[in-house]
Amino acid sequence: MNILILTGKFGMGHWSASESLRQQLLRAFPQMGAEVVDLVAYAMPNTSKAVYQCFNLLVTRGSGLFNMYYKLTENAPVEFRPVFEPFFLDALEDLLEQRRPDAVIATHPLCAQLVSRYKKESGSRLPLITCVTDLSSHSEWITSGTDCYLVGSHDIREQLCAKGVDRSIICVTGIPVRSEFKRPVRRKAGRERHLLIMGGGLGLLPRRDRFYEELNALPNVKTTLIAGGNQKLFDRLAGKYENIEVLGFTDRVYDYMARADLVLTKPGGITLFETIFSELPILAWEPFLEQEKHNARFLVRRGLGHIAPKEPERCLDAIRALIYDDEALEDMSGNMRAIKAQLEGESLGHILTALAAERGVRV
Repeated sequence: MNILILTGKFGMGHWSASESLRQQLLRAFPQMGAEVVDLVAYAMPNTSKAVYQCFNLLVTRGSGLFNMYYKLTENAPVEFRPVFEPFFLDALEDLLEQRRPDAVIATHPLCAQLVSRYKKESGSRLPLITCVTDLSSHSEWITSGTDCYLVGSHDIREQLCAKGVDRSIICVTGIPVRSEFKRPVRRKAGRERHLLIMGGGLGLLPRRDRFYEELNALPNVKTTLIAGGNQKLFDRLAGKYENIEVLGFTDRVYDYMARADLVLTKPGGITLFETIFSELPILAWEPFLEQEKHNARFLVRRGLGHIAPKEPERCLDAIRALIYDDEALEDMSGNMRAIKAQLEGESLGHILTALAAERGVRV
């Protein structure tokens, strides 16, 4: 069986989820073919980098405009039609002709919309699985051509049902993460504390030296700071403080989560489920993007963590209040274990096995 996973690098979360799905599939079905393709880069090889740079600029400098569009379209009653749809459809048709997949998994709404449109116009019965990579029921994810949805929580299933999606095709699997995050460490109280701070791929972290000076002075706390693509901040902080280890990009975040007692991070969908599977309590930066606000409400409502104010001094107060509170930290970890127990972890495997039987191919 050959699976094509389509995504876009509008933020690295979609790509990360795609790679995690590929890993999950190949572990379950070693003989399967599974490939991740950035559909935007495939369709626009010479300009996709500029497209992604413009998107990053929009969400960092024009978040108000982004949020306005998100809210206006969140409950749109019609199926979305992507900008430059004919151009993308031509590229998609070419890609499908080359790869000839037995099923497609879409981890970005643009990809789900395009595959759905392709199926409608061509009459194709190509199975489409849409993996929703935020705790969101935004209408952009809903397409008539989707045969199955993978969602992060039972709340999202209910919200999609309220929008007319058939309950029987919605599986609550959590948002896909690498298997390395699924080996939680039982942390012992009363020892030296470890704080992990992550600013996402763009390294959106506090700029003021005072924040890091006070962080460095926290009694019995060692901090690891992952600066991502923020080279300027990395150069400024690396080696400067005895109790703060500064990293750039790393593909071993799971190792740092495993040794941490608390993580301070953006509440992105992928990061949220990496912490859930790691059973690592979260202190989330106060979000400014709408989908991250949904994620933040979920983590507070389910007792997985707290929200940290944007102001550096108040953020430090939030760190101090939580990192020494063993009871609160253990309660959060316990709530994460409860969520994991509710997930339909084998759903994707069952879906693909059923598809294979229906189409007469081997997994």
